[in-house]
Amino acid sequence: MRLWEESFAIGWSMVAVSAVAYAWCWWARVYLGNLWSAGVSRKEGHRVVDTGPYGIVRHPIYTGAILAAFAFAAAHARPFGFLVALVFTLFFTWKARVEERFLQEELGAAFDAYRQRVPMLVPLLRLRAAR
Repeated sequence: MRLWEESFAIGWSMVAVSAVAYAWCWWARVYLGNLWSAGVSRKEGHRVVDTGPYGIVRHPIYTGAILAAFAFAAAHARPFGFLVALVFTLFFTWKARVEERFLQEELGAAFDAYRQRVPMLVPLLRLRAAR
């Protein structure tokens, strides 16, 4: 079952959106440098990074991955693709919250101030920070 007809324009537009999303992820990963890790862990020189992509959203790698998942779903126009994108969104939201609890414990007031200034996953979306 397709939600809409596949088209050249939609397909290639979503390829472009995916490319931008993955470039965004790469920029965020490179920007974080030695502070990046696959798991939640304390790193030498641990501090709040609030510039570059981290000045736009607190978890830009997750934002890019979620955007790419939805672009893939839109390109294929199948309900299952959107279900997978939703699962990605739920997983990355959960992982971001786990990381944020750790960062708040490690960095305290500096992280609290950052959390008040910068949205978690969606640029320009200012939701009340969960405590």
